[in-house]
Amino acid sequence: MHIIARRSWEIAEACATPEEVFLNRRRFLARAGLGAGLIAGAATGLVPLRAQAQEQAPSANVATTDLYPARRNATYTLDRDLTDEDTASTYNNFYEFGSHKRIYKAAQAMKLSPWQIRIDGMVEEERVLDFDDLLARVDLEERLYRHRCVEAWAMAVPWTGFALADLVRLARPKAGATHVRFQTFFDPDVASGQRQSWYPWPYTEGVTMAEATNELAFLVTGVYGKPLAAQFGAPLRLALPWKYGFKSIKSINRITFTSERPTSFWEAVGPSEYGFWANVNPEFPHPRWSQASERLLGTDESVPTRLFNGYAEQVAAIYQGLEGEALYR
Repeated sequence: MHIIARRSWEIAEACATPEEVFLNRRRFLARAGLGAGLIAGAATGLVPLRAQAQEQAPSANVATTDLYPARRNATYTLDRDLTDEDTASTYNNFYEFGSHKRIYKAAQAMKLSPWQIRIDGMVEEERVLDFDDLLARVDLEERLYRHRCVEAWAMAVPWTGFALADLVRLARPKAGATHVRFQTFFDPDVASGQRQSWYPWPYTEGVTMAEATNELAFLVTGVYGKPLAAQFGAPLRLALPWKYGFKSIKSINRITFTSERPTSFWEAVGPSEYGFWANVNPEFPHPRWSQASERLLGTDESVPTRLFNGYAEQVAAIYQGLEGEALYR
């Protein structure tokens, strides 16, 4: 008979915590009134002392506040000052809550917890992840990005999040998947703009796999060193800094891998004015205004628009051979 003598620190494999339970630890602690700081403390045997809690923006995802501020990735820098937080957080497009720019108060009605993200379509295994479970699988970092609206205003933002390419790897798309489609929530009882029946709700956007796996494509969970507030598209939005802002869909709850090019929200509303690609180019005017310059929020300074919003070095190669496409609409 073979006798196994375990060392004092060893445990039986059957005693190991199942992966799904481990990944739900943040959700459990949040419900218990504890934070992610306790998770970090559990790994070392120490629970960190807390300074006085900082006031959170309304509708921020308070359960994950200890993840912020995240480490800044110095690769992504700016040639302009950051937009003042008060300005950026009170001048927002979010048509789910209205067509004006001062929707930030109405957006606070969003229920951000629990929040689930469905990953489906052409993937090895379809799944639904709680937002906190998703955060447990990725490493957050802060990036400074330019943001250019198709309406010719711009801001500079310190987004926190993780590379969209990491989500693609997590999803394990099948070989035939060529595009990624994103959708947001649909709750007209809360989002009054969704009662406008002439819009094709829910808001939908899409990118190619080449765009989704580009280093710049970023899934955002925070801003200004804090969890993402509702008006910015909490709890999960997209940031594609080389494209016009309407491509950076807010409040994502479904990500679908597909072999067909999605029809985006604004493409369906006005195909003569808004296309699938929507790459920034100063030489291609919108049908109703010039794109040659942009107005910086907070200063109203007018500066020249740059091709691909200044990110040509990182993304221009994606579009080689696609010159026949309407790349700048």
